[in-house]
Amino acid sequence: MSGPPSLSSFQSDKPLLDHLTIDLILAILNHTFLNPVFAWLIPLAYRAQTFQYHHPPFYLSAAYAAFVTVLWIAKQINRRIAYGAKREFDWMEEVVVITGGASGLGLLIAEVYGMRGVTVAVLDVREPEGGEARNVEFYKCDVGDEKQVEAVAKEIERDLGTPTVLINNAAIVNGKRILDLSAEEIETNFKTNLLSSFYTIKQFLPGMLKLNRGSIITISSVLSSIAPAQLSDYAASKAALKSLHSSLTAELADKPGIKTLLVTPGQLSTPLFYGVKTPSNFFAPVLEPVDVAKEIIAAIDGGLGGHISMPVYSRWIGVMEILPASIQKFLRWASGADRAMAGFKGRKTLDQEGNETW
Repeated sequence: MSGPPSLSSFQSDKPLLDHLTIDLILAILNHTFLNPVFAWLIPLAYRAQTFQYHHPPFYLSAAYAAFVTVLWIAKQINRRIAYGAKREFDWMEEVVVITGGASGLGLLIAEVYGMRGVTVAVLDVREPEGGEARNVEFYKCDVGDEKQVEAVAKEIERDLGTPTVLINNAAIVNGKRILDLSAEEIETNFKTNLLSSFYTIKQFLPGMLKLNRGSIITISSVLSSIAPAQLSDYAASKAALKSLHSSLTAELADKPGIKTLLVTPGQLSTPLFYGVKTPSNFFAPVLEPVDVAKEIIAAIDGGLGGHISMPVYSRWIGVMEILPASIQKFLRWASGADRAMAGFKGRKTLDQEGNETW
């Protein structure tokens, strides 16, 4: 049995310049000039140099610091009103269930929690890549099959206890034009990407309600808001997941101990989209799974609900819907979204080539 890797083993070996993105620039700004603590250091530095209160450098920098502080407070108030108070999260009392956890993002989250000593159950039709990991139990299951999910849920309850964290991560990509998709491929896509979430929620939510604590994480995609060519079935299923999350959140509004979290990432460097190239690494960088996993794990550990959307462009993609149709068409052309799948190969091709993946 191989031990779980450290987080550093999942870091990208991309060229240094590939890490220079608009997301990196904004992250630096958020930790400096847009950070209230840093902003207040500027007027304090002026005061230390004996600047008077009426001197422009002092009162302008103080006004800026006050503005940044107000924005920060407004952000905290908005989060509290929108998503409620945090729930308590105790590693030793949690049982985490991850669908599609045999590779990619799901496997990474499973191994990180396993390293921490958290009990983890992975549901997948594929064997875990790299072998089993500490504290991670694998259950072979087609999550698109309701009967299999029901049977495995009973096994998990018996073996590990009542699940308190559910991460619906399972997904497949066909990458074909509509007329090239078979009825079986379309059906399998919706069973795996969408219906599986209904099945797992129906099995594990009752236990969370009894305990009055839990977290349900829905892994959707930025493609739920913009559906490129050759991704009709995938984008449709991811859009439906957003609606599922929204409705579920509304139904649990009177259950503050149960948090719902929606994740809408851009393209990840996992086998799922092998062969796809983004048109601009600066504005639309390919995400490393470790970066997305850190955000998800931090939200779960913090007992938070809400919405994680990354990289930066994915947070504003919804604005396209209110723009004139002609501008929308231009932006789709300029972004290359409808040409991005031209080089798509996918997991099957990667497996056939014998490349090492995780």
